[in-house]
Amino acid sequence: MSKFWSDVVHQLTPYVPGEQPKLSNLVKLNTNENPYGPSPKVIEALKLEAADSLRLYPDPNSDKLKAAIAENFGLQMSQVFVGNGSDEVLAHVFQALLKHEKPLLFPDISYSFYPVYCGLYGIKYETIALDKQFKIDIHDYARPNGGIIFPNPNAPTGIPLALAEIEKLLRQNTHSVVVIDEAYVDFGTESAVKLINMYPNLLVTHTLSKARSLAGLRVGYALGNKDLIEALMRVKDSFNSYPIDRFAEAGAVAAMQDSDYFEQTCAKVIATRQALVNDLKTLNFDSMPSGANFIFTKHRTVDGSILAEKLREHNIIVRHFKKPSRVAPYLRITIGTDAQSIALIHALKLILNTH
Repeated sequence: MSKFWSDVVHQLTPYVPGEQPKLSNLVKLNTNENPYGPSPKVIEALKLEAADSLRLYPDPNSDKLKAAIAENFGLQMSQVFVGNGSDEVLAHVFQALLKHEKPLLFPDISYSFYPVYCGLYGIKYETIALDKQFKIDIHDYARPNGGIIFPNPNAPTGIPLALAEIEKLLRQNTHSVVVIDEAYVDFGTESAVKLINMYPNLLVTHTLSKARSLAGLRVGYALGNKDLIEALMRVKDSFNSYPIDRFAEAGAVAAMQDSDYFEQTCAKVIATRQALVNDLKTLNFDSMPSGANFIFTKHRTVDGSILAEKLREHNIIVRHFKKPSRVAPYLRITIGTDAQSIALIHALKLILNTH
């Protein structure tokens, strides 16, 4: 049926998400999901939403959710945009703010959805190589551009960029939008949200899938100057005027308001991450410094592809990237529970002893 495809479809290379295997007794450490369920207050809110009102459309502006997010960050509702997961939010960002004559800039090792969006929307882009330590050097972005985007902490490396460096970047790049994709920021990285009122070209995107444990509800949002938000609203309302359904909004509001549960689960993940890094070090793994709910690590003698394959035989799934070649030795391992970390270390000991 490809003869009916438009030209753009033939040229697309779609994003490939982490595997979602349908296996029992699986230690699933490949898609950066939170090992802890959502706040009990979220569950209660969802139960209350299961009512006759489902016959009605949701609020097209998601005002309750915008108000909860704005209150959480000390911003105005006019500085908040919401969508079905941060991927949809980013899609609108690419179309509304990053499509210009000059190329969009982002790291060569980063979220692999960025080039997919560029292909979908016909956006010219240039990738900027990370340095030898896999870090972002903001001086490399001092060139003509139609926008800059990168995750902080970066993915899949997990390495955070200091807030002071982000501010330097904003000062040197005043003629285009700088998008900081903070999907994993709550696990030990300083957020750029506090800079929004000082830099009108800064947009920060967040998701409730990770730290708020709501990957199944698909809610994301962007924070920035009201003019940037208006551009996103124009695109959204030309695409889908009812993006957030009633369940998603009710659950997201409850999650944003339960700061105690949020802080407790983030602290658990951070503690487990540090313990896992220490345990891996005893097995001759070198891990990059992480500000995320995952680590990027490699063994000093055994290639990542071999380890990923052998771990699968032990019903443990981690993420391995083949490209670019310099990340091929590494594994990206989601931080799970302490019990899952113990199972991972046990399996790795068995694998390394027999390799």
